[in-house]
This record gives sequence, structure tokens and C-alpha cells, in this order.
Amino acid sequence: MDSLITAAAQALAKGDPLGALNRVALRDDAPALALRGIAMAQLGDFARAKLLLRRAGRAFGVREAVARARCTVAEAEVALAARDLGWAPGRLDEAGAVLEAHGDRANADHARLLDIRRLLLIGRLGHAGERLAGIDPAQLPAPLRAVHGLASAGIALRQMEARNARAALVEAREAAGRAGIPALIAEVETASRLLEEPAARLIADGVERSLLLDEVEDLQASQALIVDACRHGARDRASFVSLATRPVLFALLRTLAEAWPKDAPRDVLIAGAFGSRFTDESHRARLRVEIGRLRAALRPLARISATEAGFIIAPRRAGGIVVLARPVEEKHATLLALMTDGEAWSSSALALALGSSQRSVQRALDALAEAGKIQSFGQARARRWVMPPMPGFATSLLLTASWPAG
Repeated sequence: MDSLITAAAQALAKGDPLGALNRVALRDDAPALALRGIAMAQLGDFARAKLLLRRAGRAFGVREAVARARCTVAEAEVALAARDLGWAPGRLDEAGAVLEAHGDRANADHARLLDIRRLLLIGRLGHAGERLAGIDPAQLPAPLRAVHGLASAGIALRQMEARNARAALVEAREAAGRAGIPALIAEVETASRLLEEPAARLIADGVERSLLLDEVEDLQASQALIVDACRHGARDRASFVSLATRPVLFALLRTLAEAWPKDAPRDVLIAGAFGSRFTDESHRARLRVEIGRLRAALRPLARISATEAGFIIAPRRAGGIVVLARPVEEKHATLLALMTDGEAWSSSALALALGSSQRSVQRALDALAEAGKIQSFGQARARRWVMPPMPGFATSLLLTASWPAG
């Protein structure tokens, strides 16, 4: 490898893409193309970076398996940064295996961490955690150790384990400082600020207040019956009942919980669950049916009784009832939470991350754009959606996993 290639690679490792381009911008040999592609990715021109890396991969000979594998890893990193989440992870696994076989352990671990971060973005927390457990951070160089810490913190945040997330971010901050890469340091600081911002709202006894993620974690260990408006379910320390696919039942449950220890009037329940401002006998009959279904669903957790004015809920084991609500009441809050990273998302990537149909996501994007909350650029398949970060609160509970087993 000649001195210019070496110097450009060292500049990229330090996060200096312009320094790297100064050395290889006019060269079209395979190593220079690869370095130019990485530099363009660091500068944010992902489309050009992808083309350069593909040219580099083709330019390397069949016998240059390690170089081709490194190009594949770099392409995957560009795809992740561009939120192109549909790339085949099998290619990345194959590249990692080639690098491992040829002794390039650092790039092999980098490939694994890229796949873990992709799994985290699309909500596959179990698989991401399993893969992350197979990597020893002590064996990683400082930049990858910081990425490992960020991935660990991301999993912990989604699982509402604030203390584990804080510990992982401390390690990531130390590693990023040793690496001296400004972009990596900024990413760690951005993740750390999530722990200092309100993550949810607690509604109890008619009083509402904001909670940090540490307080949400403490709430899980409390004796209260928690009606969770983030996951649309209810739980105490022993069991969890999901109503995510039964929105009418959850609306009734939330209204009952917010009224506790008093009863909820029938007209309030009808308005909250059915969206009707007027009450007639058909509404009251439907309310009785839905309350019966809710009573059956919540049998392990609570009793629901009729009163003269309406219905009242009472916990079976818990000492009280609280409502855990999202930091903002927004119909498309989960979609907006994904986009708070400031990256440009395609509708297909958002659909993959949300586990929804692309058509449903597109309708939501159009509604948000019409409301001025997001904007798009590009046309057809190249269309991307962006928004500025949502200020003032953390989005952890909008993108979280299910409650841990009680």
C-alpha cells in the first residue's frame, strides 16, 4: 500500500474525510475508490458513497477477498446511515466471516456491530442482545468499543433499564474520548441527554407529572397496577395483559384508571371509547358489552363493578392504580420518534422498523407533512422524509419493547 493510501486511511480513522480526499480524490484505483467512498459517507453524501464503494468492490480482484469484504462492510455502514434497512444481512455475515478467517478481527467485529445496530433500529431487541453478548468489548479498539456501548445503551433504553443504559453510556463516552472522533463523541452525548429528559407522564389521583426513564424503571418495581398507554396494556408485578389489538377496551381501561379511586360516569366512558358526544340506549348497551369483555380480559389484575353513575375499577393485588402515558399525545408518535434521529428515512425503512405496511406508513407521512411536522425531498423511490429532533423529552418509551415478564 502506498504512502498516500496509508495517509488517507489514517485520516478517515480520525474522522477527517477532507484530509483523506486531499490525498486520493483524483485516483481511480480500487483502494482509492474505497477510501473516497468512505470519505463521502462521512461527509453525508450517501448516494455517491454507495456508488464509489460498489466500484471499488468490483475493481478489487477475485483473489483480494479481504478488500472486497471490507467494501461490503463499508456499503452496509453507508446503508445504515442512510436508513436503508432492507439490505441483506447475509452478505454482511459472509463478509465478517471472511475478515475473521483472514485475521482482520476489528473489521469483523465492526460488521457484527453494524448488524446489531440495524436489528436495534427495526426493534429486534432479543436477536440484537444475543449477538451483542457474543462480542467482548475489552477486545475492541476504542471506536468500536464506543459503538458497542451505544448499542448496549440502545437495547437498555428500549427495555426501560435506565441504570444499565447509563452505565453503558459511561463506557461509550470514555471510549469515544480515547478515539477522538468528534462525530462519535457527539453521538454518545446525544444518547446521554435522553436520560435527562422526560420520558413519560404519570397520571395518578387526578395529578399528572413527568417522569425520567429512571423513574419509569422504579415504577416497574412498585406495588401499583400500571395502565400503560405506551404499550396499550396493564400490569402489576405478577402479570401483564396486552390490549394492543383492542383499542376500545384500552380506552375504557384508561378512563377507569384515570378516574380511580372514584367511578367513571357512563357518558365519559362512552365519549372516550366510542368518540360519541351523545348517549342513547344503543351506546349504553354497547358499553355494557365492552365492559364485560374488559372485565374478562383483566380478571387476573382487577375487578370492574357497576355503580349508580357508571363503573369503577379495583386492583386485585396492587396497592393503587396509575396511568403511564406518552410524553406527548400524538397519533403518529411512534413514527415521529423514529425520525427524531435527524436522518433521512424512506417510507419502506420506516415500515420495516415499525412492522407495518408501507401503505399505512405512507398515509401517516402524508398526514404529518400536511401538518408541517415533517418534510420530504426527492421523488419516487428516492424520496426521503426528515424532521428536526423533538425537543424537551426523550423518545425511549415510544420505541420500547414489551414489559419484561413479571
